[in-house]
Amino acid sequence: MTPGRRARRVLLLEAWVAAGEDLLRAAAALGVEAYVATHEDVHATHYGPELTELISGVAFTDFGDTAAALDDLTAFCRARRIDGVVACWEFLSPVAALLAARLGLPGHDPDRAAACRNKRLMAEVFAAHGVPAPRTVTAADHRTLARRAEAAGIGFPLVVKPAENAASIGVTVVTSAEGLPAAARLAGSETHKPSHGIPLDTTLLAQEYVEGDEFSVETVLTRGEVHHLVVTEKFTTRDASRAETGHTVPARLPADVRAAVLTAATRAATALGLRDGVAHTEVKVDGRGRPHVIEVGARPPGDGIMRLVAEATGIDQARAYLMTALGERPDLTPRRERAAAVRFLTAPHAGTLTRVEGLPRGDHVVSTGLLKRPGDPVGDPRDNLQRIGHLMVRAGTARAANRAADEALDAVTVEVSP
Repeated sequence: MTPGRRARRVLLLEAWVAAGEDLLRAAAALGVEAYVATHEDVHATHYGPELTELISGVAFTDFGDTAAALDDLTAFCRARRIDGVVACWEFLSPVAALLAARLGLPGHDPDRAAACRNKRLMAEVFAAHGVPAPRTVTAADHRTLARRAEAAGIGFPLVVKPAENAASIGVTVVTSAEGLPAAARLAGSETHKPSHGIPLDTTLLAQEYVEGDEFSVETVLTRGEVHHLVVTEKFTTRDASRAETGHTVPARLPADVRAAVLTAATRAATALGLRDGVAHTEVKVDGRGRPHVIEVGARPPGDGIMRLVAEATGIDQARAYLMTALGERPDLTPRRERAAAVRFLTAPHAGTLTRVEGLPRGDHVVSTGLLKRPGDPVGDPRDNLQRIGHLMVRAGTARAANRAADEALDAVTVEVSP
């Protein structure tokens, strides 16, 4: 920092989530003062010393009331002379865009901010702008949903999901009409987001099922310019649910298919009005190599993907996000060509965790960790919240990283009692 010049300041909207610590550490490395916005109860319960030591101050508010939260945070930012607003959590990306617009700071288009969280609105934006995406119908109940899907010519299998949620929560692949009532109940089972009480739109979505492989595109946007960093290969369960079981950077794709995926991601980000920040675009590629955009998150990727990007390319995506939020242009030049992969540990069935053994060691291991300990209850792996741990490895190529990750996962023993 130049002598006599105050440090720049950013406000992170809910730093407790997975990307929060990465962003806080990136702020410290940049010499940026990091403030966080959260609820008092969440701060008391989830903010341990590893986070609080990186924070310059806290704005307490109730994100369950968007209008009041915006007023609270506007006053806080003006009093603290905040220079940038960062969304750490998907459910607060609209608030971040609206707050940045109020303050005259870099951010995404506030008029389209809701569509970056609400998949019903997102599907409408995609259809209006010709973004290649699965056909989607919406309804308040499963009977109307079935009629609208049939009228639109969308047959089974269908992907049924809620308009607002994340981490594969409430998502079911339905193969016949008999499965619709249960899928609808699951999709509508969470009406408010735990920890903050944010109300969720429980409108049902039915999307045509795209048979193919899953990928995501990790992107930084600066003043409307789109910079795609990598395409990530995704691994999921293959039953009625679609929980994510791992990721590898970079994805192995033919050059023409990769180009088509990146073009689709650009069209989706542009349609949603993304301008300054980051995007995480989930895409399926069908058997003919055609991309179908499933959704876009106007927030950092979770699941350790930013760490994978750094290991594979040398690009610090958290640092880049902070710089764009501050109105600066980050250096996005890759510094190496390697690969990295993460795999998630899950229980074979619901019950009580009794033993986890065999986590890998060695120079190729980036990190390992457990979310659950022996004696903790564990659930069936139908969504991303049921993970019990992870392992992350590095290698020279994506093929080698996948092989190392899968071999390491096969060597891990997870035992669960009924």
